[in-house]
Amino acid sequence: MEGKPSTFGPLRHRAFAVLVTGSLLANLGNTIQSVGASWHLTELGQPADVVALAQTAYNLPIMLLALPAGAWSDMVDKRRLLLISLLVMLAASLVLAALVAVDAAGPAVVILLTALLACGVACIIPAVASSVNFSVPRAELAAAVALNILAFNVARSFGPALGGAITSIGGASAAFIANAAAYLVVIALIWRWRLPEGAPEPHKGRIGPVMWEGLRHAMTSREIRTIMLRAFTFTCTGAAAWAVMPLFASEVLGEGSFIYGLLLAALGVGAVIGAASATWFRHRFSAEAITRGSGLIYGTGCVLVSLEPSLPAIMALLVMAGAGWVQALSGFAVSGQMWSPVHVVGRITAMISSVTFGGIAIGSWLWGHFADSWGITMAFMVSGAGMIVLPLLGLLLPMPAHHGAEKPA
Repeated sequence: MEGKPSTFGPLRHRAFAVLVTGSLLANLGNTIQSVGASWHLTELGQPADVVALAQTAYNLPIMLLALPAGAWSDMVDKRRLLLISLLVMLAASLVLAALVAVDAAGPAVVILLTALLACGVACIIPAVASSVNFSVPRAELAAAVALNILAFNVARSFGPALGGAITSIGGASAAFIANAAAYLVVIALIWRWRLPEGAPEPHKGRIGPVMWEGLRHAMTSREIRTIMLRAFTFTCTGAAAWAVMPLFASEVLGEGSFIYGLLLAALGVGAVIGAASATWFRHRFSAEAITRGSGLIYGTGCVLVSLEPSLPAIMALLVMAGAGWVQALSGFAVSGQMWSPVHVVGRITAMISSVTFGGIAIGSWLWGHFADSWGITMAFMVSGAGMIVLPLLGLLLPMPAHHGAEKPA
């Protein structure tokens, strides 16, 4: 009998190792850029709803472009799509750095260029996800998806503190330049990267029918519909902490960009713990139990942070919350890949990313307005309370089981 795949087993495959390294570096750059953009808006004296728009500007394009980007990832050479997307992101980051350096980047400019950068991210997500599907054997797919999520959250762990330090020393412009440097390294890696022999040829046809095929499969699959709905409700309800964190650091704690980076880093450390342990939990608990437990842990952390304990206590609570957040998001991503037929995997994973990031985008906008009217700590408390109640949705729409999806379709 074969042993259970470990989280780090897929790194034996070179194509996957290069892909996940590039993903880690790109996400590290994205996180540094996000800290710079949010803090720049905070320094401009913008209200909570405008500062929260930095999160919306990043996540909304990923939601809106998910289906066409997923279709493109199934239709064109994935390496070429990754390189073009990275070049667009590089250009957006360099332009933003230059405009901030000459004091010409108002809120509209920051939000617009952040959205343009996010368009590149929207194309990268399904291309990487579907490439993972073909870079490792099927038996190691769940571990590979979990490891890719772990790399994302390693970036989210170190990126905010690094971004906060860079911003506090060189300003937001320096953060955008650091992001551009990370993209250059990823472009060099992807330039020499190839999928293993045996990967399927790109899907032929027009984009409209290809998009419709993926959408039709998602809408007719009870399992995919459930995963998408649970992902959206989870991220929309819990988005407050991510949306108003810069204002929590500056207005509630009275601190600067470095502490803001540390708060995000605490969430990131928890996210690493959650992603690294995801395979262990998946072998022992049902998908529904993991999703419910994750919501309870994240919600409890947010409610306790809203009570404004000491800074070390806040950071410990954010570590706990980050672990819960990523356990759930890892479960949504893995379930989506495992329940997707191989020929539409790019489109299905893109739609799951769409509702996940769409929940963050819409939730960030809503919680930003809520915080502007009722206060930042109240936004934390109400969002956390909602996450504690949200697992009741599982009584009506339980997550699909792990077993039954371990076969190609």
